[in-house]
Amino acid sequence: MASIKKDDNKQKWEETEFPLVCETCLGDNPYVRMTKEAHGKKCKICDIPFTVFAWQAGTRGRLKKVEICRTCARSKNVCQVCIYDLQYGLPVQVRDKILAEEGCKDAVVAVPQSDANRAWMTAQQERDIEQGRAIQGCVPTNSAAAMKLQSMARMEPRYERNLPKLCSFFAKGECNRGSQCPFRHELPRDKNDPLSKQNTKDRFFGTNDPVASGMIRRQKEKAEKRREELKARGGDGDERAVSTLYVRFTDEGSQKPITESEIRDKFYSFGEIASVRMHVDKGAFVEFTSPQATQHAIANTNRSNIGGRKVVVNWARVPKRGAVSAGPQFQPGAAGEGGRILPMPPPGGYKGNSSAASAGFSTSLGVPRPGGGVIRRPGVGGARGAAPKPYYPSTDPGRLGSHSSPQT
Repeated sequence: MASIKKDDNKQKWEETEFPLVCETCLGDNPYVRMTKEAHGKKCKICDIPFTVFAWQAGTRGRLKKVEICRTCARSKNVCQVCIYDLQYGLPVQVRDKILAEEGCKDAVVAVPQSDANRAWMTAQQERDIEQGRAIQGCVPTNSAAAMKLQSMARMEPRYERNLPKLCSFFAKGECNRGSQCPFRHELPRDKNDPLSKQNTKDRFFGTNDPVASGMIRRQKEKAEKRREELKARGGDGDERAVSTLYVRFTDEGSQKPITESEIRDKFYSFGEIASVRMHVDKGAFVEFTSPQATQHAIANTNRSNIGGRKVVVNWARVPKRGAVSAGPQFQPGAAGEGGRILPMPPPGGYKGNSSAASAGFSTSLGVPRPGGGVIRRPGVGGARGAAPKPYYPSTDPGRLGSHSSPQT
């Protein structure tokens, strides 16, 4: 319960019951004991006193405290201690740069730096919180920005950031505590190292952040290296396939092999699947008939689970088409009318279907695999019978144990 403040200047002082922090700053110990001090210090951004929480970050971590108030942290969706984004684990400068490049400038919250404007913005945010409206900001508004942020996300806890600070007496050669010293016995970094010149305001406003600058530089070098490798193989410098994604199976979760049927069940709702090619037990290539469907699938299924096993989904470097034992073979990435990639015929046909037999498809392999799509053959003119309907797993009663034949 908030205390009664008689002074007008104290009305805007912040009182909270729990800090807004990330998993890394909490530490590896599941049992955290915190100390709470109301109005313990001023926020380094808005200069308003707020509730200070302190705790030991893990078994080998140091004592950590919140650095900014909860209102400022919510305005940027960042941790109150490390000032990193809570959703993607990235510095503010990296996140805002990606949002601006991908056309999400409206999602970037520009916190005013003047005292009067910052006080007005803080009052507006507090009113929204009291009325139950969440602060909308720093959230990608399109799938391209979300996919790029997910590819750079660093959500795994990095507990090495919680290690104790360096011992200044050890650097001078005067520390006599030995193993009992609570600080690290390591030599300090070079004085000219930009990582040794960090401050909270630069990290919060996304300006002159050496950590973010290093991440952006490494990302550019990695992309340039891949582009040069692709040009050396005879490509045009774009490593992304037209409408193909690659599903990489990780070692997290269940170790049960993932089947092609489970892959199709996961991705068929995002668009018409042209082909699926399994890569032993390492991954699978899934090709859609349009790049928009591929981009939508990557943004919604990356770092998800298939059959209890975690997968990583991203653009494929080279288009892959599913191999079939019968029927005509199409060239990878062949586009039909309207720029759409024509789906390949399923491995098999429909028994008793004269139109499929007349088109040149084999009808001796029984019911096709799920998600095969409409059977088409580009370049064949003239009148012909109607093509069979696409096969979707959700409309097949046989997949749920029924003995009835699927509808064609």
